Amino acid sequence: MSINITSYKEVLTKLLPYHAKLVAVSKTKPVEDITAFYAAGQRIFGENYVQELADKQAVLPADIEWHFIGHLQSNKVKYIAPFVHTIHAVDSVKLLAEINKQAAKHGRSIHCLLQVHIAAEETKFGMDQQELQQLLDTYMANPADFSQVHIAGMMGMATNTTNETQIRQEFHQLHQLFGSVKSTYFNTSDYFKELSIGMSADYTLALEEGSTMVRIGSLLFGERNYNGTK
Repeated sequence: MSINITSYKEVLTKLLPYHAKLVAVSKTKPVEDITAFYAAGQRIFGENYVQELADKQAVLPADIEWHFIGHLQSNKVKYIAPFVHTIHAVDSVKLLAEINKQAAKHGRSIHCLLQVHIAAEETKFGMDQQELQQLLDTYMANPADFSQVHIAGMMGMATNTTNETQIRQEFHQLHQLFGSVKSTYFNTSDYFKELSIGMSADYTLALEEGSTMVRIGSLLFGERNYNGTK
């Protein structure tokens, strides 16, 4: 077990003034590590792989708030729809509609964050502003088609760089876009409030730029071993 409770407490201390939430990213990590953080008081955990998330959810405490933070294929939504609380990386109307369909089958609502591409790398997922507007216009024009999903905010991943000025600028731009979307589409909605930005290497910058939810893995769990993981 390579968990770092000292780092966990330090992160919580830094989040406190911002009233931000910690998503402990437990992908590729064993159930025992999650149980240790659960015992320390952590309740929100994030996973990137559908099968791994389903397996862990089945054996861990029922009051864990599970977040799916990876790229999600529409045909796999059904496996996590019975229990997932928030899906961070919604990047198409097709995916949003499938989440709504599967949530309805289980009589529940699922929180969704809209992923916007803010990084310099083309390999990262997310919508551009035109695609985002098209999704939002479709959502607002057909509310009955999306009654089981709550668009709870937005998510983005900064460029993988040591250039803090660039990272801050990308987070700042997304925060501005978040404010614009809030005022244009969700001005009367109290649930559109989450800005999921910031990971282990850049979460302090993200907090300063308006993050309400940080996704932290390696600081808490140590480095990852991806061998044989799906």
